[in-house]
Amino acid sequence: MGLQGRLKAFVNNRWLVFVAAMWIQSMAGIGYLFGSISPAIKSSLKYNQKQIARLGVAKDLGDSVGFLAGSLSDILPIWACLLIGALKNFIGYGWVWLIVTHRVPTLPLWAMCVLIFVGTNGETYFNTAALVSCVQNFPKSRGPVVGILKGFAGLSGAILTQIYALVHSPENAGIIFMVAVGPTMVVIALLFIVRPVGGHKQIRSSDSTSFAFIYSVCVVLAAYLMGVMIVEDVVDLNYYVIVIFTVLLFVLLLLPIVIPVYLSVSSDQKPPEEESLLPETTKQDPSKSGHDVNEVIFSEVEDEKPRGVDLLPASERQKRIAQLQAKLFHAAAEGAVRVKRRRGPHRGEDFTLTQALIKADFWLIFFSLLLGSGSGVTVIDNLGQMSQSLGYDNTHIFVSMISIWNFLGRVGGGYFSEIVVRDYAFPRPVAMAVAQVIMAIGHIFFAMGWPGAMHIGTMLIGLGYGAHWAVVPAAASELFGLKNFGALYNFLTLANPAGSLVFSGVIASSIYDREAEKQAHQNLLGSSRSILTRMLDGALGVEEALKCDGSICFFLTSMIMSGFCIVAVLLSMILVYRTKVVYTNLYGKSQS
Repeated sequence: MGLQGRLKAFVNNRWLVFVAAMWIQSMAGIGYLFGSISPAIKSSLKYNQKQIARLGVAKDLGDSVGFLAGSLSDILPIWACLLIGALKNFIGYGWVWLIVTHRVPTLPLWAMCVLIFVGTNGETYFNTAALVSCVQNFPKSRGPVVGILKGFAGLSGAILTQIYALVHSPENAGIIFMVAVGPTMVVIALLFIVRPVGGHKQIRSSDSTSFAFIYSVCVVLAAYLMGVMIVEDVVDLNYYVIVIFTVLLFVLLLLPIVIPVYLSVSSDQKPPEEESLLPETTKQDPSKSGHDVNEVIFSEVEDEKPRGVDLLPASERQKRIAQLQAKLFHAAAEGAVRVKRRRGPHRGEDFTLTQALIKADFWLIFFSLLLGSGSGVTVIDNLGQMSQSLGYDNTHIFVSMISIWNFLGRVGGGYFSEIVVRDYAFPRPVAMAVAQVIMAIGHIFFAMGWPGAMHIGTMLIGLGYGAHWAVVPAAASELFGLKNFGALYNFLTLANPAGSLVFSGVIASSIYDREAEKQAHQNLLGSSRSILTRMLDGALGVEEALKCDGSICFFLTSMIMSGFCIVAVLLSMILVYRTKVVYTNLYGKSQS
């Protein structure tokens, strides 16, 4: 193979697409930077905490409403979806930057919410394009691919914060400019690389090694960012040291490119596994796929098994179900049994969104996610004010830390939940309950305001929040099928803005402003600023933004969030109880 052939193989290599998608995802979590952006908006536009909370809700809506991006991905080419996302990101946050720096007239709050929504909604196009391309290119490795891509989206807040430290602007609004320009430039540069390339024909025996390498890079990257953030927090570093740290970050981000380069250089012919999938699919009866057969038998087992089977010990239950399943297969093959079906699918089969919406299990997942992730996103949205109220000047550190722990929570949550279902055939939602217990403890640390509580609370909330987004998609696909997974998952993600609207937009902001007003009233007479000056400012329309100091600012909010997490644990455990039989049928055989 000549140079031109190797170059063509490199451009069309599915691992190149995967690596490029990772780079795009490292810019696709701009919503996690809201804790760093909001203080600049608040101080420049003299907003109170309730107004900032409304912007946070608009951000969460933009981050979660991906129906349009999903629909357009079925019609438009991938590059067009990426371009739309880049334009929305640039226009939305670019306009916000112009307003905050007073380069254009200030808009009313509702218009600012629209701009934040538009800018953040751009990342749904990045997510959709990356996931659709890579899932098609890696049909047999969807779990690792989705986990890594979602992990990079969670890590992007820390990556962007470190880049901002390199180009630190004297004005606080500089980070808004970086959010507007940085992701746009990266996406446009990779516009035509991220696409389906027939990856099912590129399966290699070395794929497991390649994934292990990618996972290793991810873990090293997270550990490196954590170390850098801690050092920058406790030591006043020289600018050249920050440059070195950022260059090493770029090296780690670029490191995965060695996989497609190596595969393109070392391979002179197509891998022997290239066509291995085709004969298997053509041998099947076109009128009935293997999935349909399994679906029929699973439904028949549910209908035909004796009532006492579910109460038997695990080994005996599996034996009885296997015997019944074998009889049904044999009877169906002989044509002696006409399959009986209840109205609608059973758990574990393919549901439409309409069918899922009338199921208690679906709403248990939704409300458990709303309480768990909603309390987590409340912390993410208010992290800047929480750290300032406890006396921390550098709020970017905690934004970066929660981004890193969010990433590790996604990786760890997926790994832990996979052990639960594969090794023990136990319902995956138990991992969600564990994550919610961790979050409940984290909220208590924030409420108490002990020394180091911000660091520990940020770690626990980040881990728990991230784990939700590794566990929930997998559990939803297991209980309600993959055929309409996009619609199901997009509906479940609405739990995030719904939680933000109630928890952050109503509860947290109201309590913060109430405590800030109390402190302002108490300090009024003792302030060095004269009452006459305050009255003059009021007459001129100059309103000073309320600021609250001390752990009291978020004490009640954090305790309420902790209580919500406990309720979420109860909902998750009810779901575990209700779905135990389903997971036994799905994964019970893997234990033997």
